[in-house]
Amino acid sequence: MFIDAMGLILGDNKKITLGELSKPRALSAIPFGGRYRIIDYMLSNMVNSGIKNIGIHTYTKYKSLMDHLGTGSSWDLDRKNSGGLHILPPYVNSEATSVQGDEEMAGLLDFVRSSNASYVIMAASNVILNTTFTEFVEDFKACGADISVMYNRDGTKFGGPNYILDVDRRGWVKDMLFNPEKSSFTKSSMGIICMRRELLIDLIAEMMARGTNHVGIHSFVKKYDTLRVHAYEYKGLVLRINNVQSYFNSSMMLLNNQIRAELFWNGIPIFTKVKDEAPTLYSDDCKVTDAIVSDGCRISGNVTESILFRGVAVSKNCTIKNCVIMQDVHISDNCYLENVILDKNSVVRPGVKLVGHKDYPVVIGKGAIV
Repeated sequence: MFIDAMGLILGDNKKITLGELSKPRALSAIPFGGRYRIIDYMLSNMVNSGIKNIGIHTYTKYKSLMDHLGTGSSWDLDRKNSGGLHILPPYVNSEATSVQGDEEMAGLLDFVRSSNASYVIMAASNVILNTTFTEFVEDFKACGADISVMYNRDGTKFGGPNYILDVDRRGWVKDMLFNPEKSSFTKSSMGIICMRRELLIDLIAEMMARGTNHVGIHSFVKKYDTLRVHAYEYKGLVLRINNVQSYFNSSMMLLNNQIRAELFWNGIPIFTKVKDEAPTLYSDDCKVTDAIVSDGCRISGNVTESILFRGVAVSKNCTIKNCVIMQDVHISDNCYLENVILDKNSVVRPGVKLVGHKDYPVVIGKGAIV
């Protein structure tokens, strides 16, 4: 399987914030699914499509992202000669006091120019799915479009930001609405587009010349009035991380066997950074039901309908219900947690009770002591 295309993933989104979860890291570096980061899914989709030259464009808080991606070896992207994984932070010199728009876009333009691929697949980082882009690219070639955009029909259930497409019978985009209160259209853009590499170079250069200070997927889709923009429907499972509520709800959806099977067990692997740890230790008096538990955990309490990342410690007489507990969190004795998101390296002191609502979970930031 090989696509004559380069990949470009936007590692952050200025319109999306997840509060304490996105405060210390880029959106794409937020942990999701027990052992993964959000970027693992889109990066794996591109690798599984045969794309071997992939850039990650980011402009702030990219330390966690760089630590996770490393050389790209976990995705077979540590290439000696050509291609590979490229982190694209903004160009900033010693005289700059902040990241300006032209500095943000200069590195992106240089990366696109350096490739010899015919096409570019450009994707946002807040969409979680498991697929390959072979059919998407073939549809783009067949329809004669300048730009193709992927959409599905259930994006509004994850909340905003949401871009709704008005598409005619032949699949051409006629209009695009941002977070409409009422709309008869159901086609929600997934933030994944395909175009010829030369066209992307021209569009970025034009944006820089006009003083545009940010690159976004939908700034290209908005060109429907001057370019031929075609819509491609994706009918598989799509999860979107648009806010804390959608992050929590999407995480809880993984406890459903059918959803988990479609995301992880459809024959297409999702790759992530390899960490070798001991199996989880379950004490004789613990009780774990309907939970995803990663390796390296130590469980002595009760865990129900929750997701535990690596190295989590649940002490005696604790109850964990409907929670997302990230890496290396320590929960002391006699605690009760329900509808809570605990970021990594947090500590919950003995006897603490935290109860949120399923639509408004309690979020504890990275390294906090509660």
